[in-house]
Amino acid sequence: MKKIYTIILLFSLFSFSTREANIQKTNLPPGFVYLTDYIPDLKIDLRYASSHNFVGRPIIGYKKKVCIVTESCAKQLQKINKDLKKYDLAILIYDAYRPQKAVNDFLLWARDTQDTLMKKEFYPYIPKKELFKRGFIASKSRHSSGSTVDITLYSLKYSAVLDMGSIYDYFGVKSYVNYEKLNKEQKYNRQFLQKVMHEHGFRSYYKEWWHFTLRNEPYANLYFNFDVN
Repeated sequence: MKKIYTIILLFSLFSFSTREANIQKTNLPPGFVYLTDYIPDLKIDLRYASSHNFVGRPIIGYKKKVCIVTESCAKQLQKINKDLKKYDLAILIYDAYRPQKAVNDFLLWARDTQDTLMKKEFYPYIPKKELFKRGFIASKSRHSSGSTVDITLYSLKYSAVLDMGSIYDYFGVKSYVNYEKLNKEQKYNRQFLQKVMHEHGFRSYYKEWWHFTLRNEPYANLYFNFDVN
């Protein structure tokens, strides 16, 4: 009898733990999901949750390296990743949903013209005080609406991102979608990324080859502020 009671107790504890895990997993505003629930083997390099970004430290609001998007966006990215498998490729996410508090953090950083820790890597030819004026930093971001992603292509064969001709978040003309001074491979990779994303319902931003927003996004012009967690 004691053995049966122990088994029942353990089963109850397991069920409770499972319920708790499910509650945590869905602890997002309605319409938002974790992208790994749709792409379990998703490649992620969430730069703003680390120090490897143009600021040089983790950004406010990024509590964990998880990709959050709207459900509509997740379903399209799932289709893209599935289609890319036939080319031995996958998507890699640099950023997805971005809280407004993170955007505000960027703005405060931009005002401190003495802080140029990451200038050499991310904005070597542009004065920091001009980043806002030139459209590389804004007071509102489409990312905060949940259907915008910063994305690149990942080679499954070589376990590496494809060469796009510039690093992610490079502030300068080299990041423009139609920048011409690229080699043949870099041009092809950029064009292929644009083609795949456009065919699956995303529009691009001409100054950033990595930036894509879902057309007919469900929360356009709404800027959420919950943490990436």
